Amino acid sequence: MRFLVVSLILLAVLGPLGVYVHRRASGLLGLGPRGRRALACLLAAAVLAMLSARLWRGALPDGVVRGTVLLSNILSLTVLLSAVLLGVVDLGRLIARLARAALERTRAAARAADAADGPADAAPRPGEEAARTQAGGAGEPLPQKAEPLPPKAEPLPLLPVAPPALPRRAFLANGAAGSAFLIGGGSAVYGALVGRHDYVIEEVAIPIPGLPRSLDGFSIVQLSDIHLGLFVGEPEMRAAEDLVRKARGDLIVMTGDLIDFDPRYAEHLGRLTRRLGPLAREGVAAIPGNHDHFAGIDAALAALERGGARVLSNRGTVVGGAGGAFALLGVDDVWARGRVPGGGPDLGRALADVPRDLPRVLLCHNPVFFPDAAGEVALQLSGHTHGGQVNLLVRPADLVLPHGYVAGVYQRGGSHLYINRGFGTAGPPARIGAPPEVSRIVLVSA
Repeated sequence: MRFLVVSLILLAVLGPLGVYVHRRASGLLGLGPRGRRALACLLAAAVLAMLSARLWRGALPDGVVRGTVLLSNILSLTVLLSAVLLGVVDLGRLIARLARAALERTRAAARAADAADGPADAAPRPGEEAARTQAGGAGEPLPQKAEPLPPKAEPLPLLPVAPPALPRRAFLANGAAGSAFLIGGGSAVYGALVGRHDYVIEEVAIPIPGLPRSLDGFSIVQLSDIHLGLFVGEPEMRAAEDLVRKARGDLIVMTGDLIDFDPRYAEHLGRLTRRLGPLAREGVAAIPGNHDHFAGIDAALAALERGGARVLSNRGTVVGGAGGAFALLGVDDVWARGRVPGGGPDLGRALADVPRDLPRVLLCHNPVFFPDAAGEVALQLSGHTHGGQVNLLVRPADLVLPHGYVAGVYQRGGSHLYINRGFGTAGPPARIGAPPEVSRIVLVSA
């Protein structure tokens, strides 16, 4: 049911955009009927292949599915980005056309006003008065002497006629439209082949009130939104392991959406967790996200536990010892609230597991929970947003996500929120303007 709803939404969005892009591309390239039909078939096939990819898994080799889906997503993303850029170009042309029309109306009104205010009898044109005088004052101009006819010219040889030059305004419009296609297509290719693997380590220091001096500088390495699946496999797992090793954390946390959709990849999650555990003296702690529920929450949590992680789904634990400690809390994802019996975040239940006087760090997949946690915890670590994932020139997620929580550090009621942009991808396997990250959170005494 969820797959059907998502497919209908994508069709409702990509369908009209595809028609718009097809029309503009056909006009720009001067395509004939056959070319138009071929382009329409290519765009339709790309959208259908992207939507039906999940149905092919298991029926075809993963390599074939991966390649087909990657190409179809590049084309679909090209349509989306090109449509947005073409919309900007066409809006600019419309504004310019309206401005020119308004200017012409203003000039016409000014000319009409000048004509209405002018003298009734116009002055004679230069030379007219002299002609009258030479005619003896009779008002008749002198007859003009006839000019001799030029000799008959020989016919010139016929030369090939060059096509008329494209008007400057049309040339600029076509150039802008062509640039929109180039930028849209180039960005889609970059995001799919390069951007989704352009990993970075982000480091940020967060003040924690009441943090013992012995834990000042304690570092938490955060992995989020790995989305193990068709496009995140062994090469990406090795990259994650290398980045976590370079980050040198005291504790590793995994904040949800660890598996994409297919429960077959739970085995990969367990293997990755076992490889990460020895890289931090406090080991690995993890919570689920909405995609872990989609894939099968029992399989995801069991894989984490087999890998040696502390699973904190509405649970709490103490990190540290007699020399200083803090409470590490974790809650279930907000998507499960009302959908899974007993599911959803329960911060009170997690707090019951730890002493009340310890400073608190909360793991919660979706940052939308932060208003509920602010004031109860010093820091919430989240993911889910992917930093917008595809941000060409602007970041639309700033306008559509609740509270504007997209990526980085936010504050509310004396509490801090840090949002990790995620390691993998959801939807189109591409990243533009939102590089995948591993976070290094340094806790400092406040």
